[in-house]
Amino acid sequence: MRVIKERTVYVICQTEKYKSASESLAAWLDEVRAADWSGPADLKSKYRNASIIGGKRVVFNIRGNDFRLVVDIEYRIRIVFIIWFGSHQEYEKVNIKSLSYGNQGY
Repeated sequence: MRVIKERTVYVICQTEKYKSASESLAAWLDEVRAADWSGPADLKSKYRNASIIGGKRVVFNIRGNDFRLVVDIEYRIRIVFIIWFGSHQEYEKVNIKSLSYGNQGY
């Protein structure tokens, strides 16, 4: 899979607020680059705790359940768009269905 806004993952990892997630985010990124998901069922076979929201939005638990990563996946063209990242507490305050691709203020 190709990850769009991959640089965002690195920026997130460098901030003090999210530094504890850096290894988990890097591992997630490596796994996703190597993945070849044709649909949500393929994704769920690897990430059982991922939440599928609608047809293409997915929420991943990062570093156990300390952080959440929201992405949109275009399975047909094998692209993962990073939409939002934050702590579990921050996640509780956002409406993930209305988040859009772009700068979310990491």
